[in-house]
Amino acid sequence: MRTLQDSPLGKPSRIPTDYAPSLLYPIPRATMREGLSIRGTLPFYGLDIWNAYELSWLNKRGKPQIAIADMTVPANSPCILESKSLKLYLQSLSQKQLTNTDAVLALLQADLSDASGTPVTIRLTPPSAFSSIALEELGGLLLDRLDIEATQYVPSALFLKADTSAPPVEETLVSHLLKTNCPVTGQPDWASIQIHYVGPAINQEGLLKYLISYRSEKIFHEQCVERIFMDILNACRPESLTVYARYTRRGGISINPWRSNASSGKRPLFVRNARQ
Repeated sequence: MRTLQDSPLGKPSRIPTDYAPSLLYPIPRATMREGLSIRGTLPFYGLDIWNAYELSWLNKRGKPQIAIADMTVPANSPCILESKSLKLYLQSLSQKQLTNTDAVLALLQADLSDASGTPVTIRLTPPSAFSSIALEELGGLLLDRLDIEATQYVPSALFLKADTSAPPVEETLVSHLLKTNCPVTGQPDWASIQIHYVGPAINQEGLLKYLISYRSEKIFHEQCVERIFMDILNACRPESLTVYARYTRRGGISINPWRSNASSGKRPLFVRNARQ
């Protein structure tokens, strides 16, 4: 079985000059979820939304073509794709001649679905439609307005409290202060996060301290969002919960995990915020 230590992360890599789907490096989700005590039936459904801004290939006359790719991987897929391997794979397409965008789309869908172990949905935005991509911030009450003292930078669910003596509320809370780090290279990962819930009112100061406490944590984006989801679910007991993080791009790719147990089944907005 492939391990994280065998991935291209943190290692010098040859820039590919020929199309190479073998560069894609899947990492089993089950390994990461074991540490979160997630076994068997998932307590959420969700998506990983990948935005790739450095996609290029050649048409049949050798002229470079470009597009932005939005890739959606279901949270119940067996594997995630290691992000550096995806960047190298996309780079391998840059000298490949393809007939049109339909051919590019079919190739991406086949390769990424095969690597992740489940069908991946892909949408391509050509340059003629770039102006349709608007900036939009995650909606909700901003936690960052709170004037708190933060002294802990190791995650602790002890910060999470909810008022079970009062009637349940429905709230959407947002913070732009989430920072984690790559578990291999230590490179920083920055994100805005949106938390929507129905249930006992969550103490907002404690929630903000909890999110800030991830600042030194080494963890993948997907695992981070699932840990936040599970900690809030276990500590605050909401009737429904949705957690959505929009990470800034690295290597031309942004990864944006979304997890929910809400019965509405409503998918997240594909927003691109100012830092992306």
